[in-house]
Formats: sequence, structure tokens, C-alpha cells
Amino acid sequence: MNACIRAVTRAAIYEGWKVFGIYRGWEGLIMGDIKELTSSSVSNTIQRGGTFLKTARSEEFRTPEGRAKAFENVKKFGIDALVVIGGNGSLSGAQALASEHEIPVIGLPGTIDNDLYGTDLTIGYDTALNTIMECVDKIRDTANSHDRIFFVEVMGRDAGFLAQNSAIASGAEAAIIPEDNTDIDQLAAFIGRGIRKSKNSSIVIVSEKDGGAMHYAERVRQEYPEYKVKVSILGHLQRGGSPTAQDRILASRLGVAAIEALKEGQRNVMVGIKNDQIVYVPISRAVHYDKPIDKELINVLSILSI
Repeated sequence: MNACIRAVTRAAIYEGWKVFGIYRGWEGLIMGDIKELTSSSVSNTIQRGGTFLKTARSEEFRTPEGRAKAFENVKKFGIDALVVIGGNGSLSGAQALASEHEIPVIGLPGTIDNDLYGTDLTIGYDTALNTIMECVDKIRDTANSHDRIFFVEVMGRDAGFLAQNSAIASGAEAAIIPEDNTDIDQLAAFIGRGIRKSKNSSIVIVSEKDGGAMHYAERVRQEYPEYKVKVSILGHLQRGGSPTAQDRILASRLGVAAIEALKEGQRNVMVGIKNDQIVYVPISRAVHYDKPIDKELINVLSILSI
């Protein structure tokens, strides 16, 4: 997000516009925690993970009264448009504010889950994916010394992009994801293929939904007691770290495109990327449509895990 804030700030200043940073998201807008940003404000930020503007959940902003209070600060500071970086929750808030008050809003997709409709990639996804891959590589060093199934839980409660692609990238034997919701029991299918005789261990990447790795580990203990299991939950480790080059470039492109969108008179759209081209998607579609996972990825992992 820092790379994106940097791009929005500098692209706006390039156009001669004044830029304000709203600290702690919608809660900060309600509280008036707003400061002007200059080009030097965003110096030395592109390599930093997280967001220097910080973030916070806001129950008050979920109400029309809270959004009205936030809009009072929009008027107080003379703000003409908002650029909102975030996932489904942040962009849903942007849509609600824009529908109730006369303020143009541009959304930028910032979530490691990569689950926003209308864009191939979201800011933070590639960094998280590489972090998971590096962690699984280290876990495999230990796994190779033991005859066990290792369940590694990653984020993605309702979207399996992280789990599926990190499984392919790390050479895992299986991924259990929410999109693969056929009548086939994913754990039974994995066990049914048999643990490879040429290996002492197997690694399974699991999305955090429905009990995550602990749920499947317990099932193995109960249903397949002949196998020993270990669990590793990566948790918020996935959200930190210096962003990858791909994420820095993506965030920079989307940030500049947000200012271009405002110049063109666009409003209430999310800036995304499709086939390496900038696209504008109505925020309503971005937050309400499900983003499908490429089923070919499931087939690729199945083939390579024999």
C-alpha cells in the first residue's frame, strides 16, 4: 500500500493538485485525522510493507450517521475526491459513501487474498505469495526428515488464490481451497491418491476457511491414524515484509491510473489490471461479484503432485 500511496500522491502533485492523507482509514475520516501530504512525505516508502497511513476498522462508518459525519470532514478539508485502497470492506464503504453523498470515489484493489472481481491481481498478493513460498521451502527442510503430513494454513477465507498458487510454487502435494467445493471430499481425495512412496513426507496447503489446517489434521488423526500429522499456521506473517518488484510496479501503475481516472471524470470505479492493461470496473461489481479461480490451476497441481 505504501507504494500505491506514493504513486497517488506524486501523480496528483504532478497535476498541481493538493493531497491529503487520511490516517486509520474510515475511522480517521470520521475523527478528522487528516494531514496534507507532499512529495517528501512519501519518500523512502516504496520498499516498506504495510501502510504508513495505518488502518482501522470502523463500526461507526457502517452506519449512515457515521458516513455523514465522515462527509462533514470531507467538506471541512475541501476534499473534492477520495482514492480508497483496500479490499472488499474498504471498497464497500467507499460505494456506500459515494451513493449517499456527492463525492467522486476511485477504488484501488489492496488485499493479499486477490479476491476482488475485475482485476487479475491485487496489491499485496504477490508479496504474500512469495512469503508463503519461502516459508513452505523452510518447512520442507524439516518435513524431509520426518514421515509426516504437514498441513500449512494460509489466509484466504473465501478465496483460494494464495493456497492454490503457493502450492504449485512450493511443490506441495495438494491444496484444499474453498472454490473446490464439489461433492468430492478434498482430504479423502488426497489420501486416496496415496502418499508418494519415494518421499518421506507430504505438504498440503490449506485455506483458513472452516477450521483450516487444524480441522484437517484432526480428521487425519481420527480417520487415518496410520499417518502422523503436523500443522503450521502462517497467520499475519503473510501480511508483512518488503514488497516484491511486481507489487511495487503494480501499485505504482494503479496509483497513477487513479489520478488519470479522476482527470477523465471517472467516479465510483475501481482501477484494476487485466491482461497487463489498466481497466476501470464499477466498484459495485468489484465488491459484489465473485472472482472465479482458474480451474486449470487445480489440474496443474494434481498432475505435478504424482
